[in-house]
Amino acid sequence: MPELPEVETTRKGLLKAIEGDVIRGVEIHTSALRFPLPDNMHERLAGCKVLDIARRAKYLLIRLSNGHELLVHLGMSGRFQVFSPGSDKPPRQKHDHVIFRTRRGCEVRFNDPRRFGFMALLATTEVNNHKFIRDLGPEPLGNSFNGPALAAKLYGRRTSIKSALLNQKIVAGLGNIYVCEALYHSNISPKRGAYTIQGVRAERLAASIKHVLLLAISAGGSSLRDFRHADGGLGYFQHQFAVYGREREYCPRCEITDRLEGCIQRISQSGRSTFFCSQWQR
Repeated sequence: MPELPEVETTRKGLLKAIEGDVIRGVEIHTSALRFPLPDNMHERLAGCKVLDIARRAKYLLIRLSNGHELLVHLGMSGRFQVFSPGSDKPPRQKHDHVIFRTRRGCEVRFNDPRRFGFMALLATTEVNNHKFIRDLGPEPLGNSFNGPALAAKLYGRRTSIKSALLNQKIVAGLGNIYVCEALYHSNISPKRGAYTIQGVRAERLAASIKHVLLLAISAGGSSLRDFRHADGGLGYFQHQFAVYGREREYCPRCEITDRLEGCIQRISQSGRSTFFCSQWQR
């Protein structure tokens, strides 16, 4: 599933393509993705100007001139593809479920083979109270996210730190890949109890989360299976993974050793694979 860096990369691509443009029409080829599409969606969006595109956790929020915002979740395999004015456009693909056309001639297709993504049309005044948004934790790249803020969220929690960081009420937007990477960079074991992450440990972890996310965004996210940029390009952060998906290999700190087997181990936590360095993470 696309995580914060992939959604942020998508946001930037869409913003560059359609900010300030007017939606001329919407072509819909399905009645539902994960949930039914908004009622009369094509009529309600036609003629609206795109004022801004924001991100909250793993959600995109396309702010429109009619006082509404189109909330989009990419799900497991959803992605936007942008065709600029005058460019060659291939025939509609099987899983191009929603197509937006703008007044300046841009075409934006939402493709989702697994249909786990969804769209909702909300009044701007209601967004922060919507069921998918209201209980989200702080944005990890926001100014309010730091060691003390993270420590307060983790105080008294008996679950593992890995599981705690996947809880969107604690930190918004993190997923399995970037949690594994952030824990490695902070030298914290994924098996450690969340309640023990206080003081210096919390400062170190908060800084590592920011560091990993910013690196991933600068690399355009990670393309493992389905993720592509809005222009069709790939993300490259998967080439910088320190531990994720690298079982029995060496992490960057253990590359030069006399051990016969690499330091990176894989365990299962809450049904998810966790990768970590058995030598450095405690």
